[in-house]
Amino acid sequence: MAKKKTSPTKKKSGNAPRSRKAGAPALLVTGGAGYIGSHTVRMLVAAGERVVVLDDLAYGHRDALVDRGVAFVKGHIGDAKTVEAIFRKHAIEGVIHFAAWTSVPESVREPAKYYANNTAAPLVLLEAMKRHGAKRFIFSSTAATFGNPQYVPIDEKHPQAPINPYGMSKLMLERILADFEPAWGLQSVKLRYFNASGASEDALIGEDHDPETHIIPLVLMAAAGRRPNITVFGRDYPTPDGTCIRDYIHILDLARAHVMALDYLRKGGASIGLNLGTGHGHSVQEIIESCKRVTGLPIPLVEGDRRPGDPPELVANPALAEKVLGWKAQYQDLDSIVRTAWAWMNGPRKGKFKK
Repeated sequence: MAKKKTSPTKKKSGNAPRSRKAGAPALLVTGGAGYIGSHTVRMLVAAGERVVVLDDLAYGHRDALVDRGVAFVKGHIGDAKTVEAIFRKHAIEGVIHFAAWTSVPESVREPAKYYANNTAAPLVLLEAMKRHGAKRFIFSSTAATFGNPQYVPIDEKHPQAPINPYGMSKLMLERILADFEPAWGLQSVKLRYFNASGASEDALIGEDHDPETHIIPLVLMAAAGRRPNITVFGRDYPTPDGTCIRDYIHILDLARAHVMALDYLRKGGASIGLNLGTGHGHSVQEIIESCKRVTGLPIPLVEGDRRPGDPPELVANPALAEKVLGWKAQYQDLDSIVRTAWAWMNGPRKGKFKK
């Protein structure tokens, strides 16, 4: 079980606190009001960083930015005028890029939307970085760049062969970052993570998507009576209990990896792609059983057919991230992850930000 930790707002990155005075170097966090972005922003602020958040609030939430001193700009990453104004006003030294559309089914229905937003729009950021001499880029990529696994756990040597426009749109940006390095010296860390989950320890921020698609909040919503049931899509997979297996990584572990990746680049680290996960998987049935233990409530189930394109098992091999960054997931116990998600759902905001 994960050790008890203090609030993430007290977590330090390992470096001495940096100046947050106007004119001091700043970090631009795109999509910083979203699920993973907002948790990362809190850690950056706790580490003494000066942070500017750019988010169009299509899926993010303004009140997920709970720390004072965070400069917020509502706008889209593809708006050249807005981006240029940010770089002119703030001494941006690097970008942590979360802003993206993330629905696999939607990407299949509307591929142009995903290529425009996830691949083309970041070029505006990169051109602004080039003009202003900002050469550090932390990219929130995805395990979807690997496609159907040829083996598990998946390491960085696994072929990248996306099977949907979402994964391809992310992989294309990875390739763009690689091309920009010899062209003008861009340094980048591509963080490919698996199933983000959980919430902050103080239950102030957490997962609030509309519509919600992630299994842990969906199961907890069924337990709380906020939805009638949860559908189990297939019980005939070649896994121990017949349900899909995934690697669930806590949101605070993901946020910490981004902060550590920034430190790595500041120390002169070479551009690299890293897989983030716990290194072991949990089945859908194990998620349901964990939610029962944590909540003490029954969970109504509906049996469904397999969903097209769902691999039986997706698990990360995070060994390289540990070797390069010194990073390892601290939340290894499934119940500890579910417990933070349940606390967020029943906390002061009841799992929902203001509309």
